[in-house]
Amino acid sequence: MTDIIKLTAAETAAKIASGELTAVEVTEAHLARIEAVDEKVHAFLYVDREGALAQARAVDEKRAKGEKLGPLAGVPLALKDIFTTEGIPTTVGSKILEGWIPPYDATLTKRLKAADVVILGKTNMDEFAMGSSTENSAYGPTGNPWDLTKIPGGSGGGSSAALASFQAPLAIGTDTGGSIRQPAAVTGTVGVKPTYGAVSRYGMVAFSSSLDQGGPCARTVLDAALLHEVIAGHDPMDSTSIDVPVPPVVEAARNGSVEGMRVGVVKQFRGEGYQAGVIQRFDESVALLKELGAEIVELDCPSFDLALSAYYLIAPSECSSNLARFDGLRYGLRTGDDGTHSAEAVTSLTREAGFGPEVKRRIMLGTYALSSGYYDAYYGSAQKVRTLITRDFEKAFEQVDVIVSPTTPTTAFAIGERADDPMAMYLADLCTIPTNLAGNAAMSLPCGLAPEDNLPVGLQIIAPALKDDRLYKVGAAVEAAFVEKWGHPLIEEAPSL
Repeated sequence: MTDIIKLTAAETAAKIASGELTAVEVTEAHLARIEAVDEKVHAFLYVDREGALAQARAVDEKRAKGEKLGPLAGVPLALKDIFTTEGIPTTVGSKILEGWIPPYDATLTKRLKAADVVILGKTNMDEFAMGSSTENSAYGPTGNPWDLTKIPGGSGGGSSAALASFQAPLAIGTDTGGSIRQPAAVTGTVGVKPTYGAVSRYGMVAFSSSLDQGGPCARTVLDAALLHEVIAGHDPMDSTSIDVPVPPVVEAARNGSVEGMRVGVVKQFRGEGYQAGVIQRFDESVALLKELGAEIVELDCPSFDLALSAYYLIAPSECSSNLARFDGLRYGLRTGDDGTHSAEAVTSLTREAGFGPEVKRRIMLGTYALSSGYYDAYYGSAQKVRTLITRDFEKAFEQVDVIVSPTTPTTAFAIGERADDPMAMYLADLCTIPTNLAGNAAMSLPCGLAPEDNLPVGLQIIAPALKDDRLYKVGAAVEAAFVEKWGHPLIEEAPSL
């Protein structure tokens, strides 16, 4: 079992295609791993044992018949519990949808199944993807496999923890303000936020519609690229989906190089609040890029300092609108429907019982920002700042091919450490938020351990919209150089569970 779960997704798929392993053997090994360690980690909210084995058997039958298998056929995957899955629960980490069984699959779920990827189950997350630590889940926090007393990032901490604890070689996350990249950074894994609109949002429960983006999570850059290629592409069911070809991400990951590229370093992505070990590893990564043949360019993007403030007006405003559909009348939790309450009272009682504190905080903040008399002062101003951030990126990408930064200002903090300090919690996404506001593509990959706490540090790579392949080209080059220089992938150092 140990040998199987340590394989990359690409290696696993190759062994299944050649007959060296069966998909059932691979799936059983990961299900056994989940059974052995997830009680401590709590990466999964639901494990679909029978469904996963049925999918695996179907892959083995295809191979036995000589049918061509896709590049990820038979590879297990952990799916963030924000994508609808026909026949098994989708809770979005909230009590308000506890036990809800969707009657349809999200487009992303359909594409995974069509590619014969084996879905192991649904992963834990901050309720409605609102958070930076996975402590806001109604079903309890997830632990970071590097140190179970630390957070695994958020909102997709379940997906990142599943990767880091070898419960799955692939996972899916969503990124509204950094919720793929920030968990990747603090768990020593790879996470990619594709260009906004590149991966369908149909069937993905909405938090902030102009920011939400699904994307791949993995332990290597190539594995992330293979998954990216499966899930990306135009979807007529999603009005925000972009109708353009998927960039050649797999080819870029197989041919990583930064020779002759211009790499930008933004001065706003360092300073007060950044952990010394994080800055040290980032500076080493920049030096490594220079060694590999990149030209380093200093950039000044002054509007980035306003990104956090703008985000925490835009995202709550959109969430207050999107979450209005959870009224206790059509699906999910219903409280107070005993014949003595009006429909309005039932809705109020249901929301009181079903939504957690962080969701309520953001709904109230967003509703206030959109209210008469305050709309222009708050929401309108935030959208103007968003335009300034987009323009700063446009100017930057006239000078450079990609931008690099730390992914998070600090390594993983202790569970409970920031629970009563929302502003400190929000600062975890300081480096990631500008990309969501502009709609660009971005990746986080490991760049070492912080010397003061021996926990993973993430390097963020940002590319222009629709140039997602640049992420993989640079990411693969950095990953290969890192392995050559320091021995082996960081994830191998994660403590045994």
